[in-house]
Amino acid sequence: MKFLDANVFIYAYYKPKRKLTEREKRLKEEAKKIISDVSEGREEAITTVVHLSEIVNILKHGMTPRELTDFVLSLYFLDNLKIHGVSEAEYFAATELAADLKIDPNNALAIDFMRRNGIEEIYSFDKDFEGKDGIKRLPKL
Repeated sequence: MKFLDANVFIYAYYKPKRKLTEREKRLKEEAKKIISDVSEGREEAITTVVHLSEIVNILKHGMTPRELTDFVLSLYFLDNLKIHGVSEAEYFAATELAADLKIDPNNALAIDFMRRNGIEEIYSFDKDFEGKDGIKRLPKL
C-alpha cells in the first residue's frame, strides 16, 4: 500500500492552456501510469479527503461541475484506492509537524498519516517528501 498524493492526480488530469515543458510531459505520463495501475487493480493506494479536496480545487478550473462530481465519485468506487477522513485533532497535529519540518500542512498530514498507518512509500512529485524519516518518495524522476 502506498500513499497517493494529490499532485499525481493533478498531473494526470489537469489540462493547462499553455504548452507543457518536456519535464512536465514526463511527469504527466508517469502520473497517468500510476493512476492506471491503481484503477486497474495492479497497485493499492490510500489518500485522505484533504488531499482529495486539493485535487478538486485545481481540477475545477478545467472541468464542469458534473464532470468533477463524476470524477470524485469514480475515485470512491475504485477498489484499490482507500480514501480516509481526517479529524480536527489529526489536522492540528499535522500543522504542528509542518512547522517542525518546514513544509505545508497537507504534506505534513500525508507524512503523519503514513507514519501512523505504517506506510513507507508515497507517490508524489513533491520534493517535500525527500529525506523525511521513514518515507520513500516514488517515482524517482
